[in-house]
Amino acid sequence: MRKIIHMFVLAVALCVSAVALAQNGQIITTKALRTPPSDEFSVFSSITKYLAAGDAASLSSWFADNLDLTVISSSRNCSKKQARETLSKFFAANTPRSFQVVHKASEANKKYLIGILNAGGELFQVTIYATSSGGDTYKIQQLNISRQSAAY
Repeated sequence: MRKIIHMFVLAVALCVSAVALAQNGQIITTKALRTPPSDEFSVFSSITKYLAAGDAASLSSWFADNLDLTVISSSRNCSKKQARETLSKFFAANTPRSFQVVHKASEANKKYLIGILNAGGELFQVTIYATSSGGDTYKIQQLNISRQSAAY
């Protein structure tokens, strides 16, 4: 019984400490420990802004000369111009309201993002894969937009 009471007191003390640290802005969550520095993904700040605005022309400036594009069920390798036209049609039919980043990952010269696009009264999962041939310039190699089937 003493062991249970001791564990309970210890748990309460940890909770009180966590609340005190949180109020001082000093608490570090597990998610914060695993999240890379925000500037590591600065490449996505413009891209996500253009997705949220439905700006296919500006978004296309981030496209590689040829990329794999999937929009709902149509998938193909296309030129930057063809991808821009396809996305313009998609945004015209599905007016974007917001874009929320769900997951980001990276490794040497590669960046990956998954987000949820709220457009045309539906939710779409957007997956972006961008690479760099060196330096800080990234180009989108793959862009996939599919209807969202599960809630996040």
